[in-house]
Amino acid sequence: MPSANLVLAMDPDRMPWGQLPAEEVISRLHLAVSAAEKRPLDAVVVPCNTASVVGLVSLRERLEPMVPVIGTVPAVKPAAASGAPFAVWATERTATSEYVAALIAEFAANRDVTCIGCEGLAEAIDARDDDATAEAISAAAAATPRRCGTVVLACTHYPLVAEAIARALPTGTQLLDSRDAVVRQVLRRLPHAPHEVTPGAVGVLLSGQPGSWPLAGAAYLASAGLCLRMDRDGHGSNWPA
Repeated sequence: MPSANLVLAMDPDRMPWGQLPAEEVISRLHLAVSAAEKRPLDAVVVPCNTASVVGLVSLRERLEPMVPVIGTVPAVKPAAASGAPFAVWATERTATSEYVAALIAEFAANRDVTCIGCEGLAEAIDARDDDATAEAISAAAAATPRRCGTVVLACTHYPLVAEAIARALPTGTQLLDSRDAVVRQVLRRLPHAPHEVTPGAVGVLLSGQPGSWPLAGAAYLASAGLCLRMDRDGHGSNWPA
């Protein structure tokens, strides 16, 4: 859907959310949506495991059925399909959440599952601090049992450094994340799918205010093409209205 207009609502004032109390995560999530609602929304995607596991129910109560809300949850179900031991790498909030415990109970009952709270990893990736990222990856890899042939990346920051994570784990370890499943669900639930091929606008909200794409984020997106949908100063070409 290249013609879709996107609003990227980030929260640099309090990001990452992995160590925040659940009540504050829910509050920040609602504030971000309120800022984005200045334009009509066709759907809301919560591309954050922490926000999804603690705030999805609250956000759906507010917006659905008028506006579909699509969350991001750890890929426990596909990881459990083989029956082999696996690990879940997540923020500390996600790793200890009742939601993840329920996912494991539903899809991986009696399986060998290890949850790893990756202290500081999301924060290091968010800051584009390569040394801190490497240190956090090394600590998480050391805590991961070698019998785990699959690691679920249960934070949407982690796939940005998937190559470094793979190098820190035993050769052949499979990495799973939820991005493809989220995309499929968005396409299923949108009320209409634009057929135009002209690239839509990309707007950026930083803690509720129009802003520019953070330089640290741009470093990860250099080959992803998203920056091509922004104007030269990083704002969406027609944001705000």
